[in-house]
Amino acid sequence: MTKIFTNDIKKVDLVVLGAGPAGVAAANVASKEGAEVVIIDENSSAGGQIYRAPPNEFQPQNSFKSDEFREGEKQRNILENSNLTALFKHRVWSVSSDLVVSTVGPNGLSSWHARSLIIANGALERIIPFPGWTIPGVIGLAASTILLKSQYVLPGQSTVVAGCGPLLIAVANGIIKSGGKVSAIIDLNSKSDWIKAFPRLLSRPDQLFKGMSWFANIMKAGIKLYGGHAVTNTKQVDNVLRISIAPINSAGSILDSKNQKIVEGDCLAIGHGLFPSTEITRLLKAKHIYDPLKGGWVPLIDDDFRSSIPGVYIAGDATGISGAFSAVQKGRIAGMAAVRDLNVMSSQKYKAKIKSELIILKKNENFGKAAVRLMKFRPELIQTITSETIVCRCEDVFRSEIDEAIESGARDLNQLKAWTRCGMGPCQGRTCSEAIEAILASKVGSRELAGQWTGRTPLRPVPIEQIIGKYTYEDIPIPENAPL
Repeated sequence: MTKIFTNDIKKVDLVVLGAGPAGVAAANVASKEGAEVVIIDENSSAGGQIYRAPPNEFQPQNSFKSDEFREGEKQRNILENSNLTALFKHRVWSVSSDLVVSTVGPNGLSSWHARSLIIANGALERIIPFPGWTIPGVIGLAASTILLKSQYVLPGQSTVVAGCGPLLIAVANGIIKSGGKVSAIIDLNSKSDWIKAFPRLLSRPDQLFKGMSWFANIMKAGIKLYGGHAVTNTKQVDNVLRISIAPINSAGSILDSKNQKIVEGDCLAIGHGLFPSTEITRLLKAKHIYDPLKGGWVPLIDDDFRSSIPGVYIAGDATGISGAFSAVQKGRIAGMAAVRDLNVMSSQKYKAKIKSELIILKKNENFGKAAVRLMKFRPELIQTITSETIVCRCEDVFRSEIDEAIESGARDLNQLKAWTRCGMGPCQGRTCSEAIEAILASKVGSRELAGQWTGRTPLRPVPIEQIIGKYTYEDIPIPENAPL
């Protein structure tokens, strides 16, 4: 009979969490140096969000393969031709302080005791709530990319695309390219915001040209673009979404609430940028800092991507949002630093290899910083969260309940969580944390004072029976002197 946590713990040199561009680069370079490497991802194959692969039965013909699909194929081929162990469809639910990584996969539980750990779990999408954001037909921009890239499904028959950053334009272009209709684009950024970003974008002319071609497709399709506007309300009327929008300033304040426009569609795809995923680094109690120019809370790292926890390295957008191209160099540097610290690579060889990586990283990060500025968090956008708006949708916590708790004395995020249950649902605060932190920060003075939620296991929802096995009442050990 299976007992609790009786799965064998396998020892390896390095475990890499996440098989996106950063994770693949880190695992590959470490494996080539002779380290025993395991890379783990809950998806069915490598690529991460940006290079997500469709199911085997949905494989496109060559004429329909996008640049992202081809790059994803390169990532997947790297793993197939390496000596490392790749575990897909494995959900990491716990990482202990002694670097034991526990997963639930197709064959049940598995645990890996790593000498070193590289966390490359990417970023999460920020969505600031507004009245109507929980109704059917409203989805995230990230969810839209999954539908388009992985399932070849349009988000809607007539989609309104809203939010900010390059993903806004990428989703709109993807819908057009797939034969869909975009009713309107609602961009938090004004024309001047894009112009200011242009010099940094020139650091990667190939990507700038791609972005300009997306804009050209949007203009050619005759799609109305509302720059410097935000969604303030969405209502469903006869299966049509009536979406209210209003002009905003650079901080996100609504400039004219009485003079709002209405756009319509059967789907609203919206996202307010990205922020680094810190759930694992918070669980390990690594040191973090709040840096808006990196997307929000980030783990404190040194030049070799070491965290404040011995043996733990961070790579990719988890160190700060800078895009897929920077993620590759971050991953390679973190991978080489890890094997050097394990004495698998000499310091001399490390120094020789790192020079070219740093040059490329600087160039790519310059481009990435422009994208981050276009996705920057606008703190005054929380004005769209009315008192009757649900903020934590897992636990149905309204803005009024959050405000009441703060007025009653809640002064940090964990206290607010205890009083309202916000962040206690299946998503563990991944959806609502940014909005709730911003609301609290507006009352206590800063994001640093508001703090972060304590990291907890399970990191992802997992069935309890998969963790404990066939455990019955009779298996509970009863002391000899226990009262009957």
